[in-house]
Amino acid sequence: MLEPRLTIIVPCFNEEEVLPTSAEVLGGILTRLISENQISAASKLLFVDDGSRDHTWDIIQTLEKRAPIYTGLKFSRNFGHQNALMAGMKVAGQVSDAVITIDADLQDDPQVIPKMVAALRDGHDVVLGVRNDRSSDSRFKRWTAESFYDLMRKIGVQLVPDHADFRLLSRRAVAALMEYSETNLFLRGIVPQLGFPTKKLYYRRRPREAGTTKYPLKKMIHFAMDGVTSFSIAPIKAILSIGTLISCGSLLMMVYVFVQRLFGQPVDGWASLMISLWFLGGIQLIGISVVGEYVGKIFAEVKHRPRYIIETDDFTAVPDHLTPLSKQVHS
Repeated sequence: MLEPRLTIIVPCFNEEEVLPTSAEVLGGILTRLISENQISAASKLLFVDDGSRDHTWDIIQTLEKRAPIYTGLKFSRNFGHQNALMAGMKVAGQVSDAVITIDADLQDDPQVIPKMVAALRDGHDVVLGVRNDRSSDSRFKRWTAESFYDLMRKIGVQLVPDHADFRLLSRRAVAALMEYSETNLFLRGIVPQLGFPTKKLYYRRRPREAGTTKYPLKKMIHFAMDGVTSFSIAPIKAILSIGTLISCGSLLMMVYVFVQRLFGQPVDGWASLMISLWFLGGIQLIGISVVGEYVGKIFAEVKHRPRYIIETDDFTAVPDHLTPLSKQVHS
């Protein structure tokens, strides 16, 4: 393969604290790969500002003036991490031979990027960064992650455990990914379905460079629910099974009450009746909520609203500079 044109895509949401460090580290890696003739001199680093409310976009614009390898994409508002990734890949994928997505916090080891490029040159269209050591995470976060992957495996969803959104995709893999038009995106479940030659690269997850996580518990739960409901109807089947068991239990209770009546020992039943009503009412509400989650997703899909709105596209607007200088990157 000739020197591939690479674009590293970095979604950003209120990342002013970590962005200068991320830009220096990733820019240095990109420049080194260019100087070693591993990738094309037209390769870029694309920051996607997902509606940040701090000075993230100002920093991106400053970086653009500092060196031509830095480019930016700005959303009109916050559309979410997965949409930021899709926007970056759609814009960059039209002119790039490959794209790499990585979060701005650099918890995913950026030193794996040269190995990803080497795997691309060896013929792999999909290269996945997989964490083999999560010791930097809290015990609770490790437990929730393990539980999530275990649940997804049990309900039949094809996921790569401990793989987040640190990956390389070739141009044809990006083109195939763009064919998935659903509004509710869960890229970790979609990418393994592409079916192109795939390689896994393992690394140790690192502590966040600066700032605070943009995925608190509430967002993690919502993200997990999106993953489950986007790829499986197992929750609906589970509600059906619970309903069947309760129905069988109620029939047994009817038999028990009838027998007690025959022997002259009627059941008073106030407490048991109220408990049963509350229990069944709770099950019904859960069932309605689960079905409602799927109906809500259908409602969002059939409206065909845009996933995101780009306010500023400096990646497409800025002409290519074929000789980015390492001095400019680190100045």
